[in-house]
Amino acid sequence: MTTPTTVFDEEIRQRAREILARYPADRARSALLPLLHLVQSVEGHVSPAGVEFCAEVLGINKAQVGAVASFYTMYKRRPTGDFLVSVCTNTMCNVLGGQQVYDTVSEHLGVGHDETTADGTITLEHAECLAACDYGPVVTVNYDFFDNVTPESTVELVEELRRGNRPQPSRGARLCTLKEMSLQLAGFPDTRAEAVADGVAGDPTLRGLQLAQQHGIAVAGFDPDTPIKKKDDAGAAKPAAQAGSAANKPASDAKPAGDASKPQESNLRGAKEANK
Repeated sequence: MTTPTTVFDEEIRQRAREILARYPADRARSALLPLLHLVQSVEGHVSPAGVEFCAEVLGINKAQVGAVASFYTMYKRRPTGDFLVSVCTNTMCNVLGGQQVYDTVSEHLGVGHDETTADGTITLEHAECLAACDYGPVVTVNYDFFDNVTPESTVELVEELRRGNRPQPSRGARLCTLKEMSLQLAGFPDTRAEAVADGVAGDPTLRGLQLAQQHGIAVAGFDPDTPIKKKDDAGAAKPAAQAGSAANKPASDAKPAGDASKPQESNLRGAKEANK
């Protein structure tokens, strides 16, 4: 029978301890996401033994781990190929031909969404968004980007993978396996040559940034060093008391949030009109 003891050796347990050390003792459960990536780096998916391992490390039950692992799509619950090929089929990439790319590759490989080729090399999936609209249609292989793809170029890409080659993505280092990428996602260094921390912004993104700067559009400031406030008994009871008081007020006391007949003009609309 496969158990955490037989699957996860002392090296993996040491890495798990390193992950736990990143978080305050009273917030150890925050380590669950990187721990799930860690176990996926061993088996290529999150197995029942992986769920049990995470529960053991964090001192929580397997149902709590499973709820998280089954919610996020990057955690695979069954054996996955060495290369996860994700084709963006969301609005922008779809308009630019993303669905055609997916359909062509699916037919070529003989697999559908979240299915793996018989040789265990490739798992195919459609992705709702890969956050690279500047470069659509976009495909990722183990989350490394291939930009401005076509059905033909993507078929050639998967054939290269099946031949045992590791093509160069549009930016960054040469491809790694899903297990290797999962270790990086667990927070351990990417040791590949030419590895980069961030991709390069495309021209449409940079143009949007310029417009925002010209018209003073910015997000609210945030200080990452702001301490997290702890709730005490009095602080927790006060909002509850206020909520009860508000619930007892008559509806006539409620005030409308604003006059719907006078909508405010957004900064973004003003920016667009200024650039006509």
